[in-house]
Amino acid sequence: MIDHAHDLESVREATERLLSAVAELDNASVAEPSRLPGWSRGHVLAHIARNADALVNVLEGRPMYADAHVRDADIERDAPRPLDVQLTDVRESAARFQATGAAPADWSRTVELRNGVVDAAARVPFRRWVEVELHAVDLGIGYELEDLPEEFTAREIEFLAERFTGRPDVPPTRLTDGTRAWHTGRAAERPEVTVTGSSADLLGWLAGRRDGSGLTADGGPLPALPPL
Repeated sequence: MIDHAHDLESVREATERLLSAVAELDNASVAEPSRLPGWSRGHVLAHIARNADALVNVLEGRPMYADAHVRDADIERDAPRPLDVQLTDVRESAARFQATGAAPADWSRTVELRNGVVDAAARVPFRRWVEVELHAVDLGIGYELEDLPEEFTAREIEFLAERFTGRPDVPPTRLTDGTRAWHTGRAAERPEVTVTGSSADLLGWLAGRRDGSGLTADGGPLPALPPL
């Protein structure tokens, strides 16, 4: 069972870590490239803020974004802002998300996200946790996949493995960090490939943050994963 209250607290803690780290930057650093192609650190911070407001829309029954153009335009508009404005926006949008999450609600209801994706309302706080943690890594300011909370890493590996489960273009694959195992890809009685590595490397590969060079594949080559 998903514990949305626990995840909301985890989001709050992750946001505070991110804000504390970003506060050590300066305006020039915010304008520098992030690890995401074509995006500065300002783009990443703008996206984090706008995503919080978008998930408020989801929880309150409105479309997540008016459309893809508006989403992208808002990020482009907000990316060049100075550090103090970025920090205030991330902090205040995060507070709006937390306030919405704290309101009485039916957390078993189904909500709609982008591109027709639906999920239980109770999973929305975890989705927000993903946004904050992975984009904190994307900023390239010293917070790495190895620094992510262990609980988060394991749950995100499971979540991403589920995303690729049943995909005909991904072979039946067993993932393991040596102590835990997950399965993904086409349905089969047994996996064709076993991919082994640290939990950080597994997560990085599944999330498109690493190329898989830190992993080993037995039974075949490392599978090529489709875009998320």
